[in-house]
Amino acid sequence: MKERRVVVTGLGMVSPVGNDVASSWKACVNGQSGIDYISAFDASTCDVKVAAEVKNFDSSSVIEAKERGRMSRFCQLAIVATDEALRDSGLKDTGFTPERAGVLIGVGLGDLPEIARTSVLLDKAGARKVSPFFIPYIIPNMASGLISRNYNLRGPTMCTTTACASGTHAVGEAFLYIKSGLTDVMVAGGSESTICPLGVIAFSNMKALSKRSDDPTKVSRPFDRDRDGFVIGEGSGVIIIEEYEHAKRRGARIYAELVGYGLSGDAHHITAPAPQGEGGQRCMRMAFEMSNTPLDQLDYINAHGTSTKLNDQFESEAIGILFGDHAKDISISSTKSVTGHCLGAAGGLEAVFSVLAIHHSLVPPTMNYENQDPDCLPLDYTPAKAKERNIRYALSNSFGFGGTNASLLFKKIEV
Repeated sequence: MKERRVVVTGLGMVSPVGNDVASSWKACVNGQSGIDYISAFDASTCDVKVAAEVKNFDSSSVIEAKERGRMSRFCQLAIVATDEALRDSGLKDTGFTPERAGVLIGVGLGDLPEIARTSVLLDKAGARKVSPFFIPYIIPNMASGLISRNYNLRGPTMCTTTACASGTHAVGEAFLYIKSGLTDVMVAGGSESTICPLGVIAFSNMKALSKRSDDPTKVSRPFDRDRDGFVIGEGSGVIIIEEYEHAKRRGARIYAELVGYGLSGDAHHITAPAPQGEGGQRCMRMAFEMSNTPLDQLDYINAHGTSTKLNDQFESEAIGILFGDHAKDISISSTKSVTGHCLGAAGGLEAVFSVLAIHHSLVPPTMNYENQDPDCLPLDYTPAKAKERNIRYALSNSFGFGGTNASLLFKKIEV
């Protein structure tokens, strides 16, 4: 049986740096930060005062008013990103077999703001004030369910909830569905919107967030010596992947090929990564082994790069150990330096950025990398300015709480 290849044919995004793919990519490569003072609530009494919010978000052109009133923000973000991706892919025009098309959107926490609000309402006003729509409003898999319904995707409809690796696991699992012959087309990515007092304070109290606020654009500092925590963000990133022959028959534009997927568990700690990124090493290696790609072929890594002390240190060590002498020749960047950390959506956003890096032969910069951290290996983190480079292979990493790891390996398309 001929091996089934998987290609990327559509991209969609709503992010802290833009409400579509074109504006998000332009801001990302120009180093324009989406991080600012929190506007979702009054954060004046909070230790953390900055976040990476989606600005001026309007879903009215995609979702009817009656539907919007019954739909959480993370679902709306996912639907708008999906609509762009499907239009970009041409599937809306050329059509597809609904039973052979599925959706897998990773979500970390669901609608945390609504959970917090309804809990207070229950305590203050009693049971009758709890909406009958509360459960479908907040559950993480509802983004996939609504996308399935809205776009007649009748194949597998799933949700991965693996903390910060949710979006990357979603794309990886969707990749396996197509490789195995279960589907021909998958809508895959991540979505998240948890910027509320409960979310910010909880992450702050576990000492995960940066508490700087003098210049919001300078707060997220991946791999930099002076980093002190991540910046919470929101958004959605979605890609359309499909079987190569299916895409070719309908004359689709192909951005890149998805050739490898790795996943692993640290079995170490509920929040801290394993020393030297041991689980991340195995995860990255698996993506290369799955695709029979030599490690020395890698050109670019979109790093997990959260701007936290241990994550950045151990990810850099994992890269150095796994790739050996070749590590110094790899371009590395953390786009979280401008988008913040969008939690369950991060892997979806970064998959889009990785594909665009290949498509445009352009490595996005790591902003705010100014002082080398002696605990991080001295690798090429692409500081401050995007770099032109012919990218044959790009790796996107996501490592989440619970010691869960995921990596995606994309390749410049060869027809």
